[in-house]
Amino acid sequence: MPKFAANLSLMFNEVGFLDRFEAAARAGFRGVEYLFPYEYEKAALSERLERHGLTQVLFNLYPGDWPGGERGLTSLPDRVGEFQDSVAQAVDYARATGCKLLHALSGIPKDSNKDRVDRTYIDNLKFAAGELKKHGLRLLIEPINTRDMPGIHLNRTQQGLDVIDEVGADNLFLQYDCYHMQIMEGDLATTIERILPRIGHVQIAEVPGRHEPGLGEIAYDFIFQHLDRVGYAGWIGCEYRPAGKTADGLGWFKPYAAR
Repeated sequence: MPKFAANLSLMFNEVGFLDRFEAAARAGFRGVEYLFPYEYEKAALSERLERHGLTQVLFNLYPGDWPGGERGLTSLPDRVGEFQDSVAQAVDYARATGCKLLHALSGIPKDSNKDRVDRTYIDNLKFAAGELKKHGLRLLIEPINTRDMPGIHLNRTQQGLDVIDEVGADNLFLQYDCYHMQIMEGDLATTIERILPRIGHVQIAEVPGRHEPGLGEIAYDFIFQHLDRVGYAGWIGCEYRPAGKTADGLGWFKPYAAR
């Protein structure tokens, strides 16, 4: 049976962030993920996780100036030192919260030298994977659609697999987001089955609108059954924006909620 993690950056936003842990647990989620933990004390996050019996599944490395439009540092040649510092920061938070998966957003490079950008991306991932491995952590990279994030460096499944091959780290995996890849490629079920051993995390949202399952074109009941059938054992992150109040849109989740 699939196990789902609520994305607290987007879901249960009717209450303050730290109160969303309780809301997620009450709704029947067993795990949580969110974009970034860094504005909160590590102790406050770990206390909420323990109090509500939740697993911290995933968060992202520091992305740079998020409000200003930056979407990761990994491919930015002039930010290597800052990227390396962000790896240490993320590992510190991961160890405090018990998180085993860290995602490095690829970034929107401004450098016109493609070879330099590509080399920076690979070298930074090698560095990050090496640092995470010291602590038993997995590093993830995620292809993201270019409609929502124009210019994002990593945007195709095969591109991600090629990067993983070039980095050559056994703790580097693909974060496969059904929403992004439905927009960019489609053919979700076949792709998932074909590359299953290389997927470290799955995320979901509907197309169009990035809302909860059942409001768009993706047959998520089938996708969930397919993930079970092919033997996916990881978490499914619910990285969607509720169309209304979060609780009102959880009808899709009732068969999977923890009792």
